[in-house]
Amino acid sequence: MITPATQADLDVVHEQLGRIPRGVVGIAARALDGTPLVVATAPRLPDGTPFPTSFYLSHPAYVAEASRLEAAGTMAEWTRELGEDADLAAAYANAHRDYLDRRAALGRLAGTDDVPEIKDFSAGGMPVRVKCLHALVGHALAAGAGVNPIGDRAISLMTGVPAPAQASATGAAVPDPTVAAPASDDDARAEAASSAVRVAAIDCGTNSIRLLIADIAAGRLSDVVREMRIVRLGQGVDRTGAFAPEALERTFAACEEYARLIADHGAQRVRFVATSASRDAANREEFFAGVRERLGVDPEVITGVEEAGLSFLGATATLGTGQDAPAAPYLVMDLGGGSTELVTGTREVDAAFSMDIGCVRLTERLLRSDPPSAAEVEAAQAAVDAWYDRALETVDVSGTRTIVGVAGTVTTVAAAVLGLEAYDRAAIHGARLDLDDTVATCAELTAMPRAQRAGLGFMHPGRVDVIGAGALIFSRLLQRISAQVLAATGSAPVVMASEADILDGTALRLGQD
Repeated sequence: MITPATQADLDVVHEQLGRIPRGVVGIAARALDGTPLVVATAPRLPDGTPFPTSFYLSHPAYVAEASRLEAAGTMAEWTRELGEDADLAAAYANAHRDYLDRRAALGRLAGTDDVPEIKDFSAGGMPVRVKCLHALVGHALAAGAGVNPIGDRAISLMTGVPAPAQASATGAAVPDPTVAAPASDDDARAEAASSAVRVAAIDCGTNSIRLLIADIAAGRLSDVVREMRIVRLGQGVDRTGAFAPEALERTFAACEEYARLIADHGAQRVRFVATSASRDAANREEFFAGVRERLGVDPEVITGVEEAGLSFLGATATLGTGQDAPAAPYLVMDLGGGSTELVTGTREVDAAFSMDIGCVRLTERLLRSDPPSAAEVEAAQAAVDAWYDRALETVDVSGTRTIVGVAGTVTTVAAAVLGLEAYDRAAIHGARLDLDDTVATCAELTAMPRAQRAGLGFMHPGRVDVIGAGALIFSRLLQRISAQVLAATGSAPVVMASEADILDGTALRLGQD
């Protein structure tokens, strides 16, 4: 039963979520003491945005426990079970229909029209998959026990959550999970989970737009969702000075997809950072408005130095400690589509410089042939050298002991160096790359015709045309940096590839706010 949301309720929900709740119709579930557990939300927000998550889980204890269960792999396990258990699948399908009926009732209560954009789309993966326990638990608490079998099951496995003040769909009292559930096997992990905040970070660069939904607790990041789409937002910006209409269309389509994922997974804080291409485009206000309309947040066009700092935070946070950890000082190289950042430091950034060379920009400017001619390669190397010489006025690389390369160009080159048949994030992250092998591999990728690159099992189709330029940049910088470090210290630096970068740094910073 939906109960009215008082101002006191809204203040509590604001504190629970860390933001002002939007489109609140009422409180869909409460604890025995009246504290809101689930917010009932209108299917269309006041700004016109369709909002599929009608029952938004807000109580931190429930949010943390849902995150813990998701991290334990329950969603994949229960999705498989749906394919094997006909009775469970039928009950789950009924829950899907119940969700749609309740959303329609919320729409009538809120005075909104039908929302065709989310017609037949419920939440949490229903009716055939388990994709977000937060949405399913929210539905189960709002509807009462016996309606959503997966949501009920998740609640039965939770510890330390307040009992809901409601009866089940059959009239029986809902069991108090704080009494019935066994104690956690790992009290420290449970304590950390209870303080977790779920964040959504979006990094929109020249070539790709990426989403990370993660739980942040005690300064550590646990992935919930990672997505990447090649949208080539920076298509032609170097030549025209403006975003192309088709590039904006691709980017906005990705934003709409990400908005649904963010809503499904109940992110409490969202940040959208835009990098090189967005700093340069004359029609960026059109881009800002489109993002704001779809995601409800304002894009932040960060400077090259800010980008460098976030990349350093993300890349170094996962390097580990102990005997096997790479030696500091670090040089983080973030090789993007429109720019490349060099950042030095140990625990914090010592110096940073952003160079206006990236795989898309260099391809469009200098490497236009397929494959590039010797003259084009020579000109591109000269351009990299010129920018690196400028960087040295700001960044002292001579003391570097570990070079950490991040972003898609570097990880794709790493896949080639490692001889992977398919892209494998786990194998790439933290891989140590032999300098000579890496330089040779980069040369092969740069000289390789695009049709041949496209046949490589690890190659993303959206990188086929620009990986040659990216590999050239990576190789040239590695050679120059390594030579300087060797001359200064007598030993060459270790070269590593990292899957953690500005996206992880943005999420970590968001979790600290």
